[in-house]
Amino acid sequence: MKNVKIIAINIIILITACKYGNHKKQVPVQENNFIWIYKPQGDIFPGPSTTQLEAGKYYDDWVPNDHTFVKDAEDIWHIFGITHPVTTTENVHEGEFLSFHAKASENGLLSDQGFIDLPKVLPPDDRPGEKLENQAPFVIQKEGLYYMFYGPSPIRLAVSKDMLYWDLKGILFSEEKGARDPSLIFSNNKYHMIYCTERKVALRTSIDLYNWSEPTIIYESSDFDPESPSIVVKDKSFYLFVCSWDGIWDKKDIQGAYQYKTYVYSSKKINDFQDREPITTLNAHAPEIFQHEDQWFISSVEWPNRGISIDRLSWE
Repeated sequence: MKNVKIIAINIIILITACKYGNHKKQVPVQENNFIWIYKPQGDIFPGPSTTQLEAGKYYDDWVPNDHTFVKDAEDIWHIFGITHPVTTTENVHEGEFLSFHAKASENGLLSDQGFIDLPKVLPPDDRPGEKLENQAPFVIQKEGLYYMFYGPSPIRLAVSKDMLYWDLKGILFSEEKGARDPSLIFSNNKYHMIYCTERKVALRTSIDLYNWSEPTIIYESSDFDPESPSIVVKDKSFYLFVCSWDGIWDKKDIQGAYQYKTYVYSSKKINDFQDREPITTLNAHAPEIFQHEDQWFISSVEWPNRGISIDRLSWE
């Protein structure tokens, strides 16, 4: 009878190990040697005019923020992201009404300031009936089309054949407490969109990019406001990258509003990062995590440079 009990216990341990023990956690490690790949060029602010900005006026200094990387049909990298002329510390996000669009030059992704500005996309005049703000675009390619998801709430969709001209597809969903900073990943035959709402990160799923499920809260913080979330799948594990805003800022300069502390959490499930300690902290604001020629990279905006910088990541 004793041997039977021992066998039963061993079976339970084996089942538990099979269920939970295969989570091979790795830790992303930064090189901390940033390459300044994109510096925004001067441009005319399309308006409408705000307290600090005048429609139709040329401004030399522009500030990007949340951004996205995507390749075109010729395997060339493009970046889209929040942009607006520099404003005072009274409202550092004033005038975030359109997205910048930059394309890698012939020197490629890894050259200093190698991305060149193309015409900006989706200003208010191209989005009649929408709210003015156009923030945190995320672009994916599917079957020859490019899908751009942007906020803040309501989360909206635009589609393009060439990433130059975009057709509006309307509102996907809205949330009473807000929804911003969308990011997508395809896993288990579904698209998963994660985004920030209040002090939480929420997740919705879709099979067609148009119709989305009700939200599931996958992460919640009591210490900071999550920003710019993204999920990476590696070796059957999921890694949630979340930039933090703790509200502490002396308002001496605008750089202080772009905090560059990013926490990383690991899970075996894409929909559960609750009550977990971060496995590491990285130096990046509004980061995107991507691969180029088998090398992992993390991007950062405004820190350490005005524009977009990238840093190599290794997994240990």
